[in-house]
Amino acid sequence: MGLTGYAWAAMQGLVNGLNYANVISDDAGGDKPADGARDILLVGLDSRTDAQGNPLPREVLDELRAGDSDGELNTDSLIFVHIPNDGSKAVAISLPRDTYVDIPGGFGKHKINSAYARAMLQARKDLQKQGVTDPKELDVKANQAGAKELIQTVEKLTGSTIDNYAAVNLLGFSDITKAIGGVDVCLNNNVKDEYSGANFTKGQHTISGVEALEFVRQRHGLPRGDLDRVVRQQVFMAGMARKVLSAGTLTNPSKLNDLIEAIKKSVVLNQNWDIFGFAQQMKGLTGGQLEFRTIPVKNVEYKTPEDGVAIQVDPAEVKQFVQGLAGPPPGQQSPTAQQADTNANKATTVDVRNASGRTGLAASVAKTLEGKGFTSGETSNATSRKTTVIWVPKGGKDAGQAVADALGGSPTIQEDKSVQSGHVTVFLGADYQGPSSNASGAGAATGPTSQAAAPPPDTEEDKPITAEGVPCVN
Repeated sequence: MGLTGYAWAAMQGLVNGLNYANVISDDAGGDKPADGARDILLVGLDSRTDAQGNPLPREVLDELRAGDSDGELNTDSLIFVHIPNDGSKAVAISLPRDTYVDIPGGFGKHKINSAYARAMLQARKDLQKQGVTDPKELDVKANQAGAKELIQTVEKLTGSTIDNYAAVNLLGFSDITKAIGGVDVCLNNNVKDEYSGANFTKGQHTISGVEALEFVRQRHGLPRGDLDRVVRQQVFMAGMARKVLSAGTLTNPSKLNDLIEAIKKSVVLNQNWDIFGFAQQMKGLTGGQLEFRTIPVKNVEYKTPEDGVAIQVDPAEVKQFVQGLAGPPPGQQSPTAQQADTNANKATTVDVRNASGRTGLAASVAKTLEGKGFTSGETSNATSRKTTVIWVPKGGKDAGQAVADALGGSPTIQEDKSVQSGHVTVFLGADYQGPSSNASGAGAATGPTSQAAAPPPDTEEDKPITAEGVPCVN
């Protein structure tokens, strides 16, 4: 009871000392968002200031290997988190920093990590033209404009409404990892990178502070570049969640106090976020109920007109992937008749084979079908094929047609002796577009040009990262 009382008092101190920003409307989200789930945007800012806007001292910048204090501000880590109102599970979806997207507000198509900076710099210029000269006011309003633009960009890409926003800077990330006593990670091979400073041997390590920053920031020298960095960030976040969810952190007064001080110094939240209520909502969450995924990508070496090499995505495919994991957007909830179909679909187990060459598509489609009531079977990669086909057992064409209707398009349905009774096997070909796509949208860039630069499929790619265990990564 004493520990619980201390934790409550410490939490009260955290709430009173947090930094808030006016970046989401007051009525957004609420105690329980109307669509049945809370969608949160977590942002890692490559910022050379603290949460109050004060420049970091030179010795701190040197320790963090962060360069100049006036360096360009980018959002180098973007994670969309979907949590049902009952707090029973959470899905965290990474958006690679170099994803090439349409940035609303007339900014055009650019890398997603520049949305914040572009709007912030434009707002600063506009404010100065209006006669605003106070540095603090300029900084606060310009950063709010940057955060709002980033939120709109993510909403447009994912098709979901952001209920809450949380941003952490470089110093805060370092201090938070120290406060919880480090995070366990594991590497497949030795790495040494002069750009990030990462220098680790193969195997498991417990890292914090500067080493933690080096681990999550490395992308040079990794087989899949920025995609491997995204996986690094996911396993690290999973490890942090495992530490914080454990009793050893939340019932240790010293660790809890250090954690709260680090958060107060470096984290910015949207105003009116009820942290107490959120903590109550999340109290039943365990490591196995937290999954990390990455949006599907088409080309990791896409040459842009202005921004160099970026990551190309299909917006329709991204929306389908996110909604497949997070559920349908507001206004598209299933009616009673569809619920009956969903119940009937449960008798069919669907195995999905990715023969399209697009990373993560099998997992995305499996989740979509699961959301329509089908029982999830195995997911794996298969030999490349141009057209999507559905295999069914003898007498199983009705079940195959139900799957075809859920997938969209007109895939061929054929009987095959290899398919078990009660199962349907889907082979996703290069022509697969998905139920929310159109003929000129998704799948239009699935030819040889877009796939030439894509990394080879990994047999483990469809397995989500969770906060249980310490998986080894590149």
